[in-house]
Amino acid sequence: MRFQVLSLAGHAPHPLTGELSSAADRLEEVLGLGEAAERLGFDAYAVGERHAGAFLSSSPTVLLAALAARTTRIRLLTGVTVVAILDPVRVAEDYATLDQISRGRIELVVGKGAEAGHFDLFGLDEARQWDLQKEKYELLRRLWSEEGVDWEGEFRPPLRGVTTVPRPYAGVPRVWHGSATSLNSPELAAKHGDPLFTANAIQPREAYAKLIAHYREKFEEYGHDPADAYVAAGSGGLLIADTDEEAIAHYRDVYEARVRQTFKPHLEGKPGYNTPFRTIEDAIENGPQLIGSPQRIIDKILGYHDVYRHDLQSVSVDGFGLSTAEQVDTLQRFAEEIAPVVRKEAPTRLWDA
Repeated sequence: MRFQVLSLAGHAPHPLTGELSSAADRLEEVLGLGEAAERLGFDAYAVGERHAGAFLSSSPTVLLAALAARTTRIRLLTGVTVVAILDPVRVAEDYATLDQISRGRIELVVGKGAEAGHFDLFGLDEARQWDLQKEKYELLRRLWSEEGVDWEGEFRPPLRGVTTVPRPYAGVPRVWHGSATSLNSPELAAKHGDPLFTANAIQPREAYAKLIAHYREKFEEYGHDPADAYVAAGSGGLLIADTDEEAIAHYRDVYEARVRQTFKPHLEGKPGYNTPFRTIEDAIENGPQLIGSPQRIIDKILGYHDVYRHDLQSVSVDGFGLSTAEQVDTLQRFAEEIAPVVRKEAPTRLWDA
């Protein structure tokens, strides 16, 4: 298995103390964590894209460009690129530029986004989100794989003989499809033979397993080799202690305070927005959160792998108010005590050579 660190560049007050860092300091923390992820041997670092809520990730291209300059090996992903609200021409140009700067280390995860409100912000009809997603993604594919593109669609003016520059560094970058609640993203991924990135962050495992099963079924129906159906899975946060009991004692207050802080009453009952795992015990036992002893976390990842057969596991350490040093220490423990065991038990061809 491969491993990724994801940051959404959240910028909310500390759930217990109310302290809030400056935007500049928080963004430096995001970049420093990317450098640490490379140093510790993680395979990828991802930056989210949010245009609403307490986040500083509205411009992931800028953050990833800074990371490209500070790193040399680690793959740089998005989590997600909200292609449904963006101009595909601009996406093609920006991320091909990043692909050149990083010498081929860029991969996109495209999705409609997990924050309500950004469609209104960009003057788009949220009811058409999946139509927007499909049309804009398929145009992006053509802009990266073809030159002299002629195109007509519903949501932007026609194109005549367009070749976006720069071209990608070494062929079309891999594009994953972020999937959280709907069969639309797995369907689009399967149609084009692309990999799937399941959120695995808030809902019970069965909900995500259904999306992955649909993806694998349709991937083969569309004529693609099932061996190429790569799957990645997120997690609801990473908190490590020597024992489960120590994890509960140490992190209970901060975990449960963060759950209360991020609760969205206007979206109550809508899948994918509010976690049902409101106590730390419930999160450890039943949720996707990776909380507890190293062995507990190993068992949970491998348990998900039994169901998902995923190739890439994403972890996040900056969502619970941990200091920068605590975040890096957590990643180091994961890299030294957890990752080697899981890599051995769950091999993959992803990113070989």
